[in-house]
Amino acid sequence: MIRLRQIWRSMPLRLAILLVALFAMASLLSLAASYAVTQASFEESIRADLQQDLAGFRAAPSARAVAQLVEAESRAADPGRLILSYIAPDGRIYGNGAIAQDEGGFHIFSLNPERAEFEGEYLSLTNALYGGVITIARSRAEIVALRGVFVNILLISLLPTVLIALSGGLILARRSKRHVELVERALDKMTSGDLGARVRTGPRWSDDLVRIGGKLNQMAVAQEAQMGALRDVTSDIAHDLRTPLQRVALYVQDLQDRVGDDPESAALTAKMQGEVEGMSHVFNALLQLARVEAGSPKARFETVDLCDVCRTLAEMFEDSATTSGHVLSLDVPAAPLCLHGDRALLGQLLSNLIENALRHTPAGTQITVSLDMQGPAPVLQVSDNGPGIPAEEHSKVLQRLYRLDRSRQTPGHGLGLSLVQAVAGLHGAEVTLQDNAPGLRVTLRFPAADG
Repeated sequence: MIRLRQIWRSMPLRLAILLVALFAMASLLSLAASYAVTQASFEESIRADLQQDLAGFRAAPSARAVAQLVEAESRAADPGRLILSYIAPDGRIYGNGAIAQDEGGFHIFSLNPERAEFEGEYLSLTNALYGGVITIARSRAEIVALRGVFVNILLISLLPTVLIALSGGLILARRSKRHVELVERALDKMTSGDLGARVRTGPRWSDDLVRIGGKLNQMAVAQEAQMGALRDVTSDIAHDLRTPLQRVALYVQDLQDRVGDDPESAALTAKMQGEVEGMSHVFNALLQLARVEAGSPKARFETVDLCDVCRTLAEMFEDSATTSGHVLSLDVPAAPLCLHGDRALLGQLLSNLIENALRHTPAGTQITVSLDMQGPAPVLQVSDNGPGIPAEEHSKVLQRLYRLDRSRQTPGHGLGLSLVQAVAGLHGAEVTLQDNAPGLRVTLRFPAADG
């Protein structure tokens, strides 16, 4: 129903309907004018015949001759086509019909007692002749039949044309809709972060859609180049500052060893040591993110049992979850579930998801790591029943260095989910964030398992 509504509202179909309506209006006006002209011509021809008939009767020398002529011709005439009536000066009626008038108008009656009132429409001419009244009426059957002829012409010529035009418009609308859907899918990929997406135009595309697709591709190329430059700058900065930070960490450690028993100095150096470690974590995460986005770890891909990775990470975080008052549970199949990937990066992905749930949910929150097969694809989920993330923020939290306002009071650097997104992309997995009602559910759908 939705697809039909979209096709019905598409521009090609609307243009086809508009053109069909204009064509139908023009055809109707043309046929109506032709019918009016033809009808007037037929009526003029009948009236000319009536005048000619009357002229023939006027040639008779007397009323008696007119009566005899009317009687003779009326016997040979078809009453359905020609009716003759002559009221002689003595009141006697000759011919095959008589005209009478009542509240409904003029009617022609048969003078033959075996025949009732004549049916149909007639054009008549009445005139005084030799003291009597003569009436000649010719049938309008040909004019009446003309209406049916024009109706048939309308149905035979206009209706198929309208149906063909609407069918053509529907076909063009469906084709245009497919092309627009390709543009929409490319835009969806671009807006979700896949700047490598492009609009693939074809030879059957209209020129306007080809131009739109070209401009979108041009925009994507420019954005991809800008993002690449930004990643390079980020990686270069992180790489260049890594060594100075390591030296600063050593200096702080040396200072901490020298302060002795002074509690204030020891506390200050401990804070300095924590800040330096935090900065080191940020730069290490940026470097790791840059390597993952560059695709270099693919050289280390091997067959990895995702069930074993989940069990290992659950054991690693079990004590941390207990200490913070969280409940960490694991739901994975007993049989191995293997895919082709980097075990260390997959472990980092799952570690970031669990750590993110522990950091941003209150004590008592249930955190569940589950893994199963949905069709041919392995699906990994990390869900909690904490405060969750607003739906409008789902796509933003996957961006690097983005943090929710309420998360700014907790430790972190806003790179955890960005690394999850990068590692998932490296493995061909799709990341989706959903409302767990309550809480957050992060789902990773991997490609079909190798075995």
